[in-house]
Amino acid sequence: MTEHDILTKGDFSYLDLGPKTETPLVLLHGLFGTASNFDALINYFREGRRIVMPMLPIFEMSIRKVSLGGLLEHLENFIELMGFDKIHLLGNSLGGHLAIIYALEHGEDITSLILTGSSGLYESAFGTSFPRREDYDFIRKKVQLTFYDPEVATQEMVDEVFGIVNDRMKGIRIIKTAKSAIRHNVEERLKELQMPTLLVWGKQDTITPAFVGEKFHELIKDSQLEIFDRCGHAPMLEQSEKFNEILEKFLQRVEKKEPV
Repeated sequence: MTEHDILTKGDFSYLDLGPKTETPLVLLHGLFGTASNFDALINYFREGRRIVMPMLPIFEMSIRKVSLGGLLEHLENFIELMGFDKIHLLGNSLGGHLAIIYALEHGEDITSLILTGSSGLYESAFGTSFPRREDYDFIRKKVQLTFYDPEVATQEMVDEVFGIVNDRMKGIRIIKTAKSAIRHNVEERLKELQMPTLLVWGKQDTITPAFVGEKFHELIKDSQLEIFDRCGHAPMLEQSEKFNEILEKFLQRVEKKEPV
């Protein structure tokens, strides 16, 4: 994937890859996540399936609108602009939380829901205070804790997060979005989700621990739970081969209308 893959239409920046299949797979990245976190997934599926990924405007939208509600409105407008009738919706971390809220409001449009390391019930990130700008080593360790294997945290990832916390306005937006996510606990509404749902969690996830995935599984009726050992908060990145194989089988079952 390159910068040339990113398209723009109006206020939207997004990826649109693969054949124009009937039901696209829409990807939602997390708070600190980027499109590159999904590279392995995109490369695996793009030959046979349409992959669409809107870039969430956490750092671009009006400061007054920075919230899960603002992101939901952006996603609703994007889906409408693209003219999608049905979608498979996949979200990681904050993107999973956004996917849940969208599915609760537009369940009739969701063929399947895929959540991995999703917030919405519980999350532990930076805690109550934002790291000091000069704390590069602190940031490096925090990024490494995202994964089971700290080597997965590349220098590029650490530099990107460090750049965000060094930018005052970006830092404020991160805090506002995180606080909005904490306020938007979805536990009481998860029983409303009726679509087939795949839950993929890392056993060593320190941000949304494995018990969170188990709780989602308990509360979402038509759900399948997969917990990966030796894996942290981003299974689609840290154990991409296993993740993609499970996702492919899940999507095939859903499209054949077989039980999850």
